[in-house]
Amino acid sequence: MDLGFLIGLSLALGLAAWLFFLWSVKSGQYEDPEGPKYRMLEDDPEEAPGRAKQDAESSERASGPPPRARR
Repeated sequence: MDLGFLIGLSLALGLAAWLFFLWSVKSGQYEDPEGPKYRMLEDDPEEAPGRAKQDAESSERASGPPPRARR
C-alpha cells in the first residue's frame, strides 16, 4: 500500500474520532457520570407503574389461586 494513503486514512480516522468525542461532550454524555449508579438503587414504584403491576401479578401467581368460599 502507498504510504500517503495510510497517512491520509489515519488522519481521517483521527478526525472522525475527534468529531465523535466533540459530539458526545455537546450532547451531555459526561455531565453526570455518578448519577446512573445511584438511580438504579432507588425503588420508586410510581415512576414505573408497569413494573409495579408486573410485580403484583407475579406475586399472585406465586401464591396460587384464591381459595374458594365454603358453603
